[in-house]
Amino acid sequence: MERRSIHNEIVVIGAGPGGYAAAFRAADLGKQVTLIDREAELGGVCLNHGCIPSKALLHLAKVSQDAREIHKYGFHFGDPEVDLTEVRQFKSKVVSQLNRGIAQMATARKVNVIQGTARFLSTTVILIRTLTGETELSFDHAIIATGSSPASIPGFPMNHKQVMTSTEALHLDHIPEHLLIIGGGYIGLEIGTVYRALGAKITVVEFVPNLLPGADQDLVKPLYRKLKKDFNNIYLSTKVKTLDPQKNGLLMVEFESGKNAFSEFYDSVLVAVGRKPNTDSLGLENTGISPTQRGFITVNHRQQTSVKSIYAIGDITGDPMLAHKATHEGKVAAEVIAGLPAAFDARAIPAVIFTDPEIAWAGITETQAAEQHIPYEKGEFPWSASGRSLTIGRTEGRTKILFDPDSKRVLGVGIVGPNAGDLISEGVLAIEMGAVAEDISLSIHPHPTLSETFANAAEVFAGTITDLYLSPKKK
Repeated sequence: MERRSIHNEIVVIGAGPGGYAAAFRAADLGKQVTLIDREAELGGVCLNHGCIPSKALLHLAKVSQDAREIHKYGFHFGDPEVDLTEVRQFKSKVVSQLNRGIAQMATARKVNVIQGTARFLSTTVILIRTLTGETELSFDHAIIATGSSPASIPGFPMNHKQVMTSTEALHLDHIPEHLLIIGGGYIGLEIGTVYRALGAKITVVEFVPNLLPGADQDLVKPLYRKLKKDFNNIYLSTKVKTLDPQKNGLLMVEFESGKNAFSEFYDSVLVAVGRKPNTDSLGLENTGISPTQRGFITVNHRQQTSVKSIYAIGDITGDPMLAHKATHEGKVAAEVIAGLPAAFDARAIPAVIFTDPEIAWAGITETQAAEQHIPYEKGEFPWSASGRSLTIGRTEGRTKILFDPDSKRVLGVGIVGPNAGDLISEGVLAIEMGAVAEDISLSIHPHPTLSETFANAAEVFAGTITDLYLSPKKK
């Protein structure tokens, strides 16, 4: 096998949202960049196997749901007929279009793209393995952006064709009649929403007492009520003890809930119990970088590891594992390398659950405030008083803002309802800009819109709300 040696100023390992953002920003700043990824198509898990395909499918699920429910308003359609081939083609077309765009931007920026795997030989050299040979690449700076993979459950037959991770589930090879989803986090609920729209009967099992652990449960309740109607079963505080393939092609699953044990049969099982960082095969032991017990790489506010010329970004640096966090970190790393005074100092990293209704939050949640004994006051506006929510027949939502009791600055924002993921950006901006309640309540929002509810929540806090009647506060 041929081996050659080359040198680059910057090598970026991983071409996901963080990796290609880092490579492109560094190239824009005049640096010579090599971008390495094991897949032929750029974009990483987010574009090829995660964020983008799942959102394309969730769009179809939402349209299907709307068509089913619009009969309440006088429009009547027949039951939808699903052509799974065309569904897959739509998903693939979206992904391919974005793949081409990233590849074209890499070419325009003269970024050297290599398909292969990378392993550190030292703090200044990596070994790149491709289908045609090996290359030793020496570098001045390296940015590790290798992302994460679906976590598995020890002892479960993860290689069985009917046991899926999120990656296999989004391929849509088939739609099972009965699908069990192990894990009530955002991945499981989003994929469950898609498969339910495609005709599967869904059961979700979660080990802890609530869906979406870590999210404020007042935001989760509207989603939980809807999923209770849409899904066959939701088992909370329940453990999956065993998962056994049967001769008849079904999977027998044994559950344990408190002192009760029971078994059920499913056509397929989706394991959605989180993700793990892709750091095992990087050869970090040759650099002196020591991952944490969970496999994460520790970095400082400049995205530098313990080796100052090696940077790490994205999922491998720890929670939250979010594409937009990775992108921001990638730009920081590139700018630090280029000598700019950059640092990761975000006050708020938004999180969005793209179910229906959507859930989004930014900054401090009420759950965190209680756990960390952070004092706060709250303004909350129910969407049942929103003209816009009434016109679209969706009154289950709510918008809440947490304020510092003394400075009145925004500490956190939580929203549940349609398009919450789009609405949360105003909350992020308010936190980053140090906005106080009056900044928001005195900003004129268009009517009738869902964005009004953000100003309404601030007005509730300020005591100036006219769209609700609140008892006067006692002085």
